[in-house]
Amino acid sequence: MTGGTRAVVGIVGPGRAGTAIVTAMVEAGWSVGPVAGRGPDREAVGSAADRWAGAAVSVAEVAPAADMVVIGTPDREIESVARAIAPTVRPDTLVLHLSGARGLDVLAGLPCRVGALHPLQTFAARFDASRVAGSWCAITGDPQVEELARAIGMTPFALNDDDRASYHAAACLASNHLVTLMAQVEATTTVPLEAFGPLVRATIDNVMVMGPAPALTGPVARGDFDSVRRHLAALPPGERDAYLAMARRTAVLAGREFDLGGAPS
Repeated sequence: MTGGTRAVVGIVGPGRAGTAIVTAMVEAGWSVGPVAGRGPDREAVGSAADRWAGAAVSVAEVAPAADMVVIGTPDREIESVARAIAPTVRPDTLVLHLSGARGLDVLAGLPCRVGALHPLQTFAARFDASRVAGSWCAITGDPQVEELARAIGMTPFALNDDDRASYHAAACLASNHLVTLMAQVEATTTVPLEAFGPLVRATIDNVMVMGPAPALTGPVARGDFDSVRRHLAALPPGERDAYLAMARRTAVLAGREFDLGGAPS
């Protein structure tokens, strides 16, 4: 953006990630133009257009008026969005997707600049940009992607397309699987889930400061497999496989042999 001109961003897919990034862009001086989704009459498209004083349009109409197009759709829809905007996109426009699992190949048919920016963050609500600044993000493609990331307060790191599957798996472990683990905590005891909040936060803080192995505590780390056997006997049968899988991985981290003998399964 130069000479006082507000660059225009168009968005396809105004979900939680897309609206968080675009909201941060608006706060950094961008103007929102076209907004598209599964149809211009969809509630999510209309509410985003109203919020940003943009225009609710079809996907095919997004590109001509935009200096940047942010694609925040599910991964399986990115290629179809690229095909829809290809006939009208300007050569100097940057088309950017927010997927962690997909690379630049999904944008290969576009006659313009392309890139990818995946926020290494979870967003609880649409239009909530409070977690954007301070978060890390995986970037690739046009140099403007890095410029954008830094302008909205993120810490970018380059990610090769060949490394995306392992990176995205790690992100799922860090976020999605943590949620599932907390659901298992909730299913295992009558103690309120909120009681475990300070323990979880302190554990994550320890891991970030010390690293996983030094932060490890508990019966497996101590070699107390009698306690592990008692845990398994007390757990609901449907929770035992997940517990065992994590206990085995914990033993590897602790450098201990894992052998429960005749434990319940």
